Amino acid sequence: MLGIFKKGLADAPKELNSPASLQATLKPKLPQETLKDFLSSHPTNAFSIGFGDNACLAYAPPQRSYSIHQRMFCGLDDIYCIFLGSLNNLCALNKQYGLSKCADEAMFVIQAYRTLRDRGPFPAHEVLKDLDGRFGFVLYDTKDGTIFAALGAEEGVKLFWGIGADGSVVISDNLEVIKASCAKSFAPFPTGCMYHNKHGLMSFEHPTNKMKAMPRIDSEGSMCGANFKVDVVSKINSMPRVGSEANWATWGPQA
Repeated sequence: MLGIFKKGLADAPKELNSPASLQATLKPKLPQETLKDFLSSHPTNAFSIGFGDNACLAYAPPQRSYSIHQRMFCGLDDIYCIFLGSLNNLCALNKQYGLSKCADEAMFVIQAYRTLRDRGPFPAHEVLKDLDGRFGFVLYDTKDGTIFAALGAEEGVKLFWGIGADGSVVISDNLEVIKASCAKSFAPFPTGCMYHNKHGLMSFEHPTNKMKAMPRIDSEGSMCGANFKVDVVSKINSMPRVGSEANWATWGPQA
């Protein structure tokens, strides 16, 4: 999967951008080049959807019909989601949110997001804590201009993110795509964390703790985009309020 979001719509933490990218042999790429490379690597079954100059999503189905690394794409009411992995408690979650038993993980994420955006009483980290399984997803709400990405705490599914040549944020489960498009300005997406384009990166496993950037050096001795980990000794001063405006569509750690 691949998500590309223009600078300004999505601004990743500054520590993700490495100055070594300017001196790297392979330079960061523009979104059109990154998308072309992704589609060419899946010549028979990949597709993409663009949203003007703001964003694009690209998807290729899994090679096997079933896997814990399954990939799903779903769009509903101008909200689009690419989901990786699987949820062990999907049936219970569908029942909780009043969804059909046949709704897959991508549809659940969209419906839960839409419900909580409009009237839900639960903050995002509480919702994500209820997801049992190995998962990662990227959601884009085209009406609100909201980008929401998350990666579960269990190992098995990986996401990577980086900065393209024009400052755009690139998210993918394909490490080679990220390396080729972002040069040195990339890092693994941190587990147990979520990213909201209006409020930044936070841990949903430890929502009261701040995130800390950890310098990262590659095998060539070049500074790469930083890893982000929970700072176990820090605390966010104020807890999020609980209410219709404190859900996973609108809330994140305050700057």
